[in-house]
Amino acid sequence: MTLPIRIAPSILAADFSKLGQEVRDVVEAGADWVHLDVMDGHFVPNISFGPDVIKALRPHTTAFFDCHLMIAPADPYLEAFAKAGCDSITVHAEAGPHLHRSLQTIRALGKKVGVTLNPATPLSVLENVLDDIDLILIMSVNPGFGGQKFIPAMVEKIRAAKAMIGARPIELQVDGGITADTIGAATAAGANVFVAGSAVYKGGSIEAYRANVAALRTAAESARG
Repeated sequence: MTLPIRIAPSILAADFSKLGQEVRDVVEAGADWVHLDVMDGHFVPNISFGPDVIKALRPHTTAFFDCHLMIAPADPYLEAFAKAGCDSITVHAEAGPHLHRSLQTIRALGKKVGVTLNPATPLSVLENVLDDIDLILIMSVNPGFGGQKFIPAMVEKIRAAKAMIGARPIELQVDGGITADTIGAATAAGANVFVAGSAVYKGGSIEAYRANVAALRTAAESARG
């Protein structure tokens, strides 16, 4: 199954002093989804923002809110993020011992369900949850900081994940080091959703964001052929 190319800017790279405007601008510039990187300073070595910030951003756009929880444990906070306005909630397979429970909770909250894998985590952890999820997120850097370089070995992992998905309508997302130079290889391997922070938000103006989003989309569509 071929799903649309989706560009999902990470607001982690936005100007936090005018975050609502930054979200509106990037959507107007052509972004498909808004990616929300939630970090707890425990599961990953950084702290970003929580459900109250997402709730404050929700009135600024009707765009799809793609929430990536880099927190452990995640289960106690799933309802808060759902109520804040997230459309999709993605949890790390490494973040807790009961992955099915987390996924079932997200589904019961009426949200799209995603699972994230760190670079060193094998795809085998997904074998028993493939029919319970809407999205797989392959981390192409170790999570916790923006601006890192894409790990080339993740291209083969993306290709293997795509094969594992088969005919299922599961979005295959990649996050980490995505630029106009790296998005092509990830697309050719089978990914269709691309999280990009600094590659989108560089330039600081809606005109720059529009050019950045367009460059990413063109490179991805060219690689898809």
